[in-house]
Amino acid sequence: MLSIHQSPAFAPPPAAFNMAAHVLAHADRLSDRSALQIVGPSGAERWSFGRLAAAVRGTGAGLLKAGLVPGDRVLLRLGNTPEFPVAFLGAIAAGLVPVPTSPQLTGEEITKMAAQISPAAVVAGEGISLPDNPRMILTETDLRGFEALPPCDYQMVSPDRLAYIVFTSGTSGSARAVCHAHRAIWARQMMHDGWYGLSSSDRLLHAGAFNWTYTLGTGLMDPWTVGATALIPAPGVDPAMLPLLLRRFDVTIFAAVPGVYRQLLKHHQTLNLPRLRHGLSAGEALPALTRRHWTDASGTPIFEALGMSECSTFISSCPMHPAPEGTMGWPQAGRHVAVLSPEGVPVPRGEPGDLSVHCTDPGLFLGYWGAEAEARAKFTPDGQWFRTGDIVTMTEAGAITYQGRVDDMMNAGGFRVSPLEVEAAMVTCPDAGEVAAVELRISEETSLVALAHTGSASEEALSTHAAAHLARYKQPRIYRQFPALPRNRNGKIDRKTLRNTWPELAGSGASQ
Repeated sequence: MLSIHQSPAFAPPPAAFNMAAHVLAHADRLSDRSALQIVGPSGAERWSFGRLAAAVRGTGAGLLKAGLVPGDRVLLRLGNTPEFPVAFLGAIAAGLVPVPTSPQLTGEEITKMAAQISPAAVVAGEGISLPDNPRMILTETDLRGFEALPPCDYQMVSPDRLAYIVFTSGTSGSARAVCHAHRAIWARQMMHDGWYGLSSSDRLLHAGAFNWTYTLGTGLMDPWTVGATALIPAPGVDPAMLPLLLRRFDVTIFAAVPGVYRQLLKHHQTLNLPRLRHGLSAGEALPALTRRHWTDASGTPIFEALGMSECSTFISSCPMHPAPEGTMGWPQAGRHVAVLSPEGVPVPRGEPGDLSVHCTDPGLFLGYWGAEAEARAKFTPDGQWFRTGDIVTMTEAGAITYQGRVDDMMNAGGFRVSPLEVEAAMVTCPDAGEVAAVELRISEETSLVALAHTGSASEEALSTHAAAHLARYKQPRIYRQFPALPRNRNGKIDRKTLRNTWPELAGSGASQ
């Protein structure tokens, strides 16, 4: 049997559609119900659905009043505050194109990214680096003033119209601007049953900050779409306090990256969470040991998902269809996926290949802004399949087992990081010599970004240079000097050999 899965096509969205209108479709009916709670040990800040919808549409009106016009890109440089999702949805409601970005990015990094998309405005949070020479700056104070304005009308457009842009690390070493249509939110309905087991009565707490796209989708927009309550830890909440918040605020579903689960388990051998049904994990592969420890401590399962910026999560396990041992899960209902050979044909089940998504998937991206050729190169020559670059196998029953990345992309706490991007920044450090970045697995549960170099620069000098040029999550955590970097027959850095011969791990098997 070939490695291909095709379930019945997912119902299309209406011909006139707006992503923000879809997310807030229940707001009038549930005006007084709690949509958002920002929780901490001293209590919670609550936003009703009515307040949320008014803030979103008022923000849309304010952005238009500031002189922006539909189609303009709006770069979001905001911290861990509710203004982030309000600005995101407000821009979409008004027909603008928000571009959320990590506040950890340096001025050098965000200037390069802004140059790709030429934003008409930057929404600036206090103390967050901005690109050079922005055309217009709107502050968080401006945003809060917008929230009280008379509401804008939702700009109803084709579901295929550009709605928002997110940046992801590309194989070229430069961040790529991933363009998504309004229909992306419609496609996320496949996750409601296929991953979350989500209903309007749920209270979903996501451990991430507001300004992370994983939080934005799984933690906020998806609960709001079904009329459920989203909970986000207040800034400064230590992960060790999360079990208290899960219990105190009657959380039924908990979402986090594997690293957060590991931190919780360091502090708590047992977890008394009477209302929790299950956890969700994404961003990086969940180690089997972490899964076992969580289930032993809490009595609840974790359901995992695999996705990427170009298509969000489309492989997952769920309460109604748990993943078999050793696999990540199943293609969600409505998905059309295959495991392809280098020639672009489905391989037999059980053989490794490139996990690929059919071009008709409603959640698939529109392309890369200003890099159309690179987007086309991700598809098979006939244009029918988008190659994700994830090497997987499909079992006879159709479950997906993850094998690794085809392009050596690294994963740092749930963020995909290109080794080429790290190397481009670090090679400019005086006396660094040649450099190579790899993801180094130091234990069954933990992996870190590591940098090999051939020069005489000290670890302190390299670390200081990294802090000045790279966001925190991209900075190497381990530095090691090598006499020379291993290379393959084509002269390219042999990252697999570098990982497997790293001095601290050589012979241990931990770096595999």
